[in-house]
Amino acid sequence: MRHLTYSFGGHDEQLLAFGPEDAAQRILIVPPLFDEMNRMRRTLVEAMRMLEAAGVTSGLLDLPGCNESRLKLEDQNIERWKKAVAAAALAIDATHIFSVRGGALVDDQPKLPTMRLAPVKGASLLKMLMRTRVAGDKEAGLTTSAESLADAAKAGPVELAGNMVGPQLWADLNIAVANASSDAKEIKPNDVGGSPLWLRAEPQYDAAMASGLAQMLAEWSNSA
Repeated sequence: MRHLTYSFGGHDEQLLAFGPEDAAQRILIVPPLFDEMNRMRRTLVEAMRMLEAAGVTSGLLDLPGCNESRLKLEDQNIERWKKAVAAAALAIDATHIFSVRGGALVDDQPKLPTMRLAPVKGASLLKMLMRTRVAGDKEAGLTTSAESLADAAKAGPVELAGNMVGPQLWADLNIAVANASSDAKEIKPNDVGGSPLWLRAEPQYDAAMASGLAQMLAEWSNSA
């Protein structure tokens, strides 16, 4: 395991890597967005360990404003995240891109073979975050609606399930979709085994998914 960084916007962001620098196959993993990232992180890391054993290098980036980043999430937008992915890919000289769920919204690297696990529209992510906020407010005796949150987001950052989403990111998510013009290969949870961890209430580890992902990514990166 190597704790690397990549430079973006005058800052160094974290990039966790497994495997030798000179491996023939080097996969950049673009994680899910928001709380789905926390639910998937351990499973992705364990898959990376298995990839290393198979001779494949992989890197898992922190997007600006996420996880260990010192930047504010409320200042980020989809275009900045796409540029950050490009910078991280360059940092490990990636030969392939693998994205999960919302990560597919920012994985647009046309020169690199790409695989996506259960890509999702930005609007769908936003709706799930809003539902979580509305439900939490209701338990606290507050009345909140999706409409009131949307109005508030036009003026400034809005807290959604612990995430401060700024006006630009809110607007971006409403229209964001995975780049349909790319030749990205799409896979589903059933293709690798295990279960869709992003639907769980709390972070969990799925050994079957980790093993299935590692095997599929190793075979794909050696053939694509």
